[in-house]
Amino acid sequence: MGMPSRRTRLAVCAVLAGGLLTALTPAAVATPVQAAPAAAADDPVPGHEGMPDDGFADEPESEQDDLAGSDGAASRLAPPDILPAPIPGRASDFRLVAGSSLTGLVNDLDAALPKQGLTDLMEQANRPAAWEGDCGGKGMYGPDLAVNHRICWKSDDATSKEWIPQAITGVSDAQEDEDWGTSNAEPIAVASYDDYNPNRSDYTAGRDNCVQESASDACNEKGIRVSFFNQATQMYRHVLLVWPYVNSKDHISFDALHAREGKCGSSVTASCAAQNGIHAGGMVWYGNYLYVADTANGMRVFDLRKIMDLNPDNDAEANDPTPDGLVSDVQDKKRVGRQSNVWYSYGYRYVMPQVATLKFSTAKNGGSTADNECYSTGRPKASYISLDRTDTDHLILGEYCIHRAHSDSTGRVGTYPMTALTAAVEGAAGTAANADLAYGLPVGVSFNNEDLWQKMQGVTRYEGKWYFHRSNAYSTGRLLQATPRADGTAELAGNPKVLQSSFGPEDFYLAHGRGDGFAPQLYSLGEHAPDLCGACKREVYSYNMSEVISDFGS
Repeated sequence: MGMPSRRTRLAVCAVLAGGLLTALTPAAVATPVQAAPAAAADDPVPGHEGMPDDGFADEPESEQDDLAGSDGAASRLAPPDILPAPIPGRASDFRLVAGSSLTGLVNDLDAALPKQGLTDLMEQANRPAAWEGDCGGKGMYGPDLAVNHRICWKSDDATSKEWIPQAITGVSDAQEDEDWGTSNAEPIAVASYDDYNPNRSDYTAGRDNCVQESASDACNEKGIRVSFFNQATQMYRHVLLVWPYVNSKDHISFDALHAREGKCGSSVTASCAAQNGIHAGGMVWYGNYLYVADTANGMRVFDLRKIMDLNPDNDAEANDPTPDGLVSDVQDKKRVGRQSNVWYSYGYRYVMPQVATLKFSTAKNGGSTADNECYSTGRPKASYISLDRTDTDHLILGEYCIHRAHSDSTGRVGTYPMTALTAAVEGAAGTAANADLAYGLPVGVSFNNEDLWQKMQGVTRYEGKWYFHRSNAYSTGRLLQATPRADGTAELAGNPKVLQSSFGPEDFYLAHGRGDGFAPQLYSLGEHAPDLCGACKREVYSYNMSEVISDFGS
């Protein structure tokens, strides 16, 4: 697997000899590829370990999972009569600081690989989605809210063990006028994380299992992919998020996000140097930047002007020449980055490199977080994020928590002015983005013999009121509303009205409609595949925001 074909070898020879090559664009227009100097030898595949450790903390395998815990059960939940005390938020705990610059690495990738804009990518969307009534039955939805729009994935994505959808954003977050370039695609973007890596590599035994002929395409930890949906054509396309680095031969390369294989034994464990990927429980697209939640660390930032195209001629069978004089291979789904003078991408045509990092500067609380515990002080968890455009633009960040017997919080939320976040992304390392508000979640309400105000999977703020999506294992979740306490305490007060939502409810995206004239829509999505429960289904869906407000009585 992965060896250049005869067709590829002839193309490489022509490039190295200075011959003129052409590559067809998606519109079938011939574009000359400039001659490039001879490429230096690259890492040999045997023993290649992918990217170095990126310095970020791993997240627990059970992150944002209602049913997971160290004991595999709910026995360590706090008793329902031991509800947590009110927890005021502290904005200082939410402080974010820009990490080391990735600009040079991204520029090197930009020079090495072809590039594609999002508008063109949307026109190249290759996977059909079902729309509205074509999505079939509505068994995944509760009775309290009428679903308006529905989007359903192609069958292999709808049932995949590997890719679990979590986060959602769209063009309404990106631009006030909701118009991306000259396209009428009005993109919606969904992030999914890699949750299934059968027979992941065994370096201790001296073999790279994931590139063996018998290995599944799912073997490697592939991190995060983002699926961009074109509302005009009802088609979508996957983009793999990647981390740029310089390999051991001093060449620019990339690996899947937080996915270093390390040196593990028969399975990947916390004691070896492998990384477990991130959860990407929330995502916000603002201007050219895509902010992705990294639960244990803060946020990773991507630039939609830096989407790399590894198959410009749209012919997967022919390895394409790249501007650096190498070739790209999108048929080999078991390799990633630059290996032996070939660019790989786990079979994805498009990759988007991380351009910035925003890390929490506050120390962690000393308590355990392995079972989704949360605490009233110390850095929060970046479990989910969304955008509030109803006044000054703010990013909202919140925690997924399960109230265990020894933890003292069901979660906190904080808000950041987008001007501060943009300045940190574009500023020098150490530039801070401070939260201007923080709240503790409401307390004192029991639900199904546990705390109601826990297990939050998404949040948004709209016209001064807060809306939360609470998961409920393999049953209908709940939509909750809260407002800041009237006495000025940094806590939220919950509306006693509770609305049934969907099975497996996740992140929020508010399409405000001010640019396109449509009624505001509150979008979310379901994460559970149909094999997990009778009513489970993966759909993107929306509620009319006016109905949500009305159903809550305000």
